[in-house]
Amino acid sequence: MDEFKACDLDYFPENILIDVLAYLSVRELVRAGRVCKRWKRLVKDQRLWRFVDLTAWKGVTSRILWLLLRQYLGCGLRCLRLRGLLLSARGGTFLSESWLKALSTKCPRLSKLYLLHADLRGLPSCQLLPASLQVLELRGCELPREFFNQTLAPPARSHERAEATSSAGAVQPGRQRKGKAPGSLSGIGIGRLVLNNVPSFTDQHLQSLTSWERLSRLELRDTFRVTANGLRSCAAKSGVCEVEGLSRLKFLEIGITGRQGYQLQMASLGLGAGWLGLEELSLGGKEVGPGLLCASRLKDLKGLCLWACTLSEMQVVRSCRMLRGLSRMEFLDVTFQPKQCPPVLEGEGGGSGEEENNEDAAGAENSNDENNTVDMNNPIPSLRRSLAVLLPSCTLVFTNCSVQISAD
Repeated sequence: MDEFKACDLDYFPENILIDVLAYLSVRELVRAGRVCKRWKRLVKDQRLWRFVDLTAWKGVTSRILWLLLRQYLGCGLRCLRLRGLLLSARGGTFLSESWLKALSTKCPRLSKLYLLHADLRGLPSCQLLPASLQVLELRGCELPREFFNQTLAPPARSHERAEATSSAGAVQPGRQRKGKAPGSLSGIGIGRLVLNNVPSFTDQHLQSLTSWERLSRLELRDTFRVTANGLRSCAAKSGVCEVEGLSRLKFLEIGITGRQGYQLQMASLGLGAGWLGLEELSLGGKEVGPGLLCASRLKDLKGLCLWACTLSEMQVVRSCRMLRGLSRMEFLDVTFQPKQCPPVLEGEGGGSGEEENNEDAAGAENSNDENNTVDMNNPIPSLRRSLAVLLPSCTLVFTNCSVQISAD
C-alpha cells in the first residue's frame, strides 16, 4: 500500500495523461494548463485540439477566442463549434475579420465549422471564412444579404499585364493553365451547407449558392423565407451551353417542423420542374406532402427520406408508383394513420339459425382473428408488402415510427 501512496501523476507516461486530458472540456483544459509546466506543455498538444466545442461555454467573447487561438489552437484543429452572442444580453462583436484571417493561417486543416446564435451581419462575405472548410453549419444565425456571394478577383492593370507578359514569355501560358484565369471566381470549397432555423435566409441567398463550385449537399431546416419560385430558379437544368443552377448538388433536404401560424411557403413544390443530377432527397414536417407530389419529376432520384410527419399508406403508395429508380427509402419519426376498415353489418331475418350453427366454428377462429387485428390496425407491414411489389430493388428502413391511435 505504501508503494501506491507514493505514486503520483508524474510517473504516468505522457500518452496516458493526454488520453485522460481528452475527457476534459475546453474550459477545464485551460485550467489544467495552470497546474505546472509539464501540464501546460501537455495541454498544448494538438491531439487535444482536434475537435473543439465551445457551445457549452457561455459568454465566450472575442478576447477568449484570441487567447485560445494564440496559445492552443493550431494545425491539429479539424472541427470547431462556437456559440455567438446573438441571444446574450452582453452583446458585442464575436467574429472579426482579423480573427478569421488568423484562424485560416494558423489552422490550415480546419474542415468543419459550426456556429450557433451568431450575428454574422458584421461580415461582408463568407469568403472570409477559412478556405479549407468543407462543412459549414449555421443554426439560429443572422446573415447579411450578400453573405454567400462570391466576388470577382480584381482584374490586372494594363501596364502590369505588359510587364508580366514580357518577363514571363512563353512560360506564362503554362502557368495560366495550372492556376485560375484572371478575373475568375475565387472558389469556395464548402461541399456541405446546413442551415437550421435561419430566418434571414431568403431566395437571394439561395441564388447566390449557384456560383459555388463544390456544393454537393444542401440541408434547409426551418428556413421559412425560401419559396417554391426560389427553389425552382436554382434547380439544375439544361442551359444553352451547360447545366445551369446547382448542378453539382447530389443531396437536398427541406424540412419545416416549427413555428406555428406562419404562412406556409411549400418550397418543395419547386421540385416540380425537375432537378438534374439530384440523387438523394430528404423531406420533413410540412414539406413532405408537397414534396411527394413533385418527387416523380426527379429522374435521377435514388434515395428518399421522410421524417417528422404523419402519412397514410395510400399516400406513400401513390407517390412511389412513379419512383421506380429508388434504391433506398427511409422513414424516420413518422406517424402512420391506421387503415379505415368498413363497418360490419349484422344479419337480419332468417339468418339467425345459420349463425347459431356456426358459433363453434367462429369460436375456433377467434384466436386467429385476434392475431390478425394487430396487422389490420398497423399499416407498416402492409406498406412493406405494397412497396416490395412496386419497388422490388429498394431497401426500406423504418426508424422510430408509430401508428396513430384514433379516438374510436
